[in-house]
Amino acid sequence: MPAVPVIGIATLSVAISMLAWILIGTSGVHRHQMLGNLRRGLSDPANGTVIAGRRRRGLGTLAVQWMPAQTRGYLDRLLAGAGRPPAWPVERVIVVKFLLLVTGGVLALLLVNALRTPLSVGLAIFLTTLFFFIPDLRLYSQGIERRQRISLQLPDTLDQMSIAVEAGLGFDAAMIRVARNGKGELAAEMIRAMQDIQVGQPRRVAYTELGERCGVPELRRFMRSIVQAEAYGLALSDVLHTQAQEMRVQRRQRAEAKAMEIPVKVVFPLILCILPVIFIVLLGPAGIRIAEAFQGLG
Repeated sequence: MPAVPVIGIATLSVAISMLAWILIGTSGVHRHQMLGNLRRGLSDPANGTVIAGRRRRGLGTLAVQWMPAQTRGYLDRLLAGAGRPPAWPVERVIVVKFLLLVTGGVLALLLVNALRTPLSVGLAIFLTTLFFFIPDLRLYSQGIERRQRISLQLPDTLDQMSIAVEAGLGFDAAMIRVARNGKGELAAEMIRAMQDIQVGQPRRVAYTELGERCGVPELRRFMRSIVQAEAYGLALSDVLHTQAQEMRVQRRQRAEAKAMEIPVKVVFPLILCILPVIFIVLLGPAGIRIAEAFQGLG
């Protein structure tokens, strides 16, 4: 057996093992890091000493140091748009990107060694690049889905807040009640905004960051209108009612626009998949009979 495939298969096995270790066996490391951050600066009641958080340098820390700052910022923005999944911190995403790059490189090497054509070199480069950007594509897709869910949850949430404000609650109390009774990404983001206000962040900044963090244009406009209403002393119930009605109209318009796009999207599957089968079913027997007739004449 040639030496290159053996080295490639061995490297692929090591990469897959490291990937499994990252996905399964590093949760304890992150747990110790979080506990260390929580204990940092606290005094031990047993001996009166201060407990210092221990920083553990692992594969994730080294990968973060090797990654350029612009790429780390880009990944952090993707994670923020995806809702920052607890199981996928930025360190783990960077490590998985490096492991997928190694795996893609090994597969590309095996492909080039097997085919030995100029086309295989292009396919190898494409395969390596695709493997490296798989986490980015997944996070981007999760961010889009999350923004769509928030956009669908927003009109109903504003209706509930409008009812609560009209019943006599303040805006913050209405937001807390709706967030605690609700489910989904929007409720979690509203609870986070209320927690920011409780720890001392200005309300205007917390509302603005809520709109920017979710990335939904409708929520961003709503937060700006709330900030302006509080600045000019407008009635928040009227603002909530108007915004909820407008967003409900926008949701219906988006649904109508998607319904109008369906005929255009159906054209390509119809031409590529359905029409050839229909032609084969209809013209196949006639073609067979014509061929038999010409064979009989011959």
